[in-house]
Amino acid sequence: MTAFVVRPEPVTLPDFAFEAPGGATVTSEDLKGKVVLLNVWATWCVPCREEMPQLNALQSELGGDGFEVVALNIDKGGPEKAETFLEETGATDLKAYYDPSGKLFSTLKAVGMPTTLLIGPEGKEMGRLVGPANWAAPEAKALIEAAIGAAQSGSK
Repeated sequence: MTAFVVRPEPVTLPDFAFEAPGGATVTSEDLKGKVVLLNVWATWCVPCREEMPQLNALQSELGGDGFEVVALNIDKGGPEKAETFLEETGATDLKAYYDPSGKLFSTLKAVGMPTTLLIGPEGKEMGRLVGPANWAAPEAKALIEAAIGAAQSGSK
């Protein structure tokens, strides 16, 4: 987690949208109200394949009303590639989100694959990590738990 860059002040993200399984549109506005770990990935990305089971474990353990891992696939060729990839990697607790526009990578100013953004309940970026991470590591879990705790104490 040493490569995770914490924003001194949360950064407003541009508006964006993507597809949920089944084709429903999800917007950046829909992500507000909970802490979101937005992981931008592709099926051809070898480090993405390695970290997907770890992201799945994070969702399994901490996911709920206050937190969600949003694994967002940017491949061309339809959402089926994402669904197959998640099944192959055992990431059955993650939803197969998909970017049909092909523009989300640049909209979020991602510079490497994968890129993971930690988004607070106000919809602002709290930090990001470019490249793979061990999301099953204690320090990764501690980072997410701290963000959830800060969000909960801020809403009281």
